Amino acid sequence: MLRQEEVDAEEEALRKKIRELSEEQRVEFYRKAGKAVKDPDTYAALNWFFVTGLHHFYLGRWQWGLMDIGALLVAIGCFVAGLVLPGVILLAIVYSWELWQLFRSQIIVQDWNNRLYRDLLRRY
Repeated sequence: MLRQEEVDAEEEALRKKIRELSEEQRVEFYRKAGKAVKDPDTYAALNWFFVTGLHHFYLGRWQWGLMDIGALLVAIGCFVAGLVLPGVILLAIVYSWELWQLFRSQIIVQDWNNRLYRDLLRRY
């Protein structure tokens, strides 16, 4: 589970390493990072408006996105087949999980961006 203090500390350590790069390396680093860095508000909006896992695809976490879509389709199938209770239970589980992620969108994306920075810094 992500802890805000740990993610903040890692971000500060990464920023320090970035500041230690030469000017030329820093410019190139930010050029590459700028294309891949993700916005927590976009992640949250995708989660809020499209509870089908699009926010997972936004971060490149395809397996989680596909699991969300799959669970939603299974729940719809349950409703069509007349299995209302299993469909409701499955939807409640998915929506609870998605709501938890919505409230933690800032730290989830901050951690994702930290990983991006860490991977980019390995090249310098």
